[in-house]
Amino acid sequence: MSSTPSNDLFQFDENGALLRTNLPFPQRSGKVRDVYDLGNSLMIVSTDRISAFDYILPTGIPEKGRLLTSMSEFWFQQLEVRHHLITTEIPPSIGAMFDIAPLRGRVMLTEKAQVVPFECVVRGYLEGSGLLEYQATGAVCGNELPAGLVQCDQLPSAIFTPATKAEQGHDENVSIDRMVQDLGQELSHRLRDVSLRIYHDACQHAASRGILIADTKFEFGTVGDELVLIDEVLTPDSSRFWSADTYHAGKAQPSFDKQFVREWLSQCGWDKNSPPPGLPKEIIEQTAAKYHEAFKKLAA
Repeated sequence: MSSTPSNDLFQFDENGALLRTNLPFPQRSGKVRDVYDLGNSLMIVSTDRISAFDYILPTGIPEKGRLLTSMSEFWFQQLEVRHHLITTEIPPSIGAMFDIAPLRGRVMLTEKAQVVPFECVVRGYLEGSGLLEYQATGAVCGNELPAGLVQCDQLPSAIFTPATKAEQGHDENVSIDRMVQDLGQELSHRLRDVSLRIYHDACQHAASRGILIADTKFEFGTVGDELVLIDEVLTPDSSRFWSADTYHAGKAQPSFDKQFVREWLSQCGWDKNSPPPGLPKEIIEQTAAKYHEAFKKLAA
């Protein structure tokens, strides 16, 4: 075992949430995940970091990373789609080098893929940026919708609304025509069709568990000529999950995600243009409970 102190490899907050990993391999970090290049594969580590309003918060949600990993593993196994997941077991070579207890339950070993530079968003209900665009134009990303829809209305059929992947700031919602300009018609239509199919299949499972999937985003890559589902899939970080029992169009719905975090940050006096404050204990606990509830309902 390495003599490197564990606090050099793993950074925790005062509540025990894992914020950062620093293993000695080529690394890049997203808002939630640390990705390591192991040569023939990638090791994706889901931390307990949480982001809101394009900022990573200084406090995390304990065990969130393990739940996200378990949720993605469940969906990769559930859905009939080519995906990048090889295993959620930690490679023995890693276990032989370090005290890896903080990594257990957080790791996805995946194939390497050439990432498609668009997020593939599917919406079945009218909320978020889609609602705002509809109220202004009567359409969402080039998809014309019936007049008179209200907040959280179910759409006549699910729509594909891709988004560019911004390095900083907000992603930009675009039409499929814009995607075609960048990727070509064949690949763009394949992405649309497989995204809509996955969403439909996931909605059927979720409905059997009393959950509505209002919208979600998928990410894809290519391995040779094959289109491959990558990253996380159908987690509370990438989707809006609503309870079918309490759903009622015309108002915002309670969500199984970081809704408590967003609401608290909007009300605490933070200007959203400076480093964000840490979260109080009750907000951390309420948010953690929502993630646990989503996993239990959908995947447990």
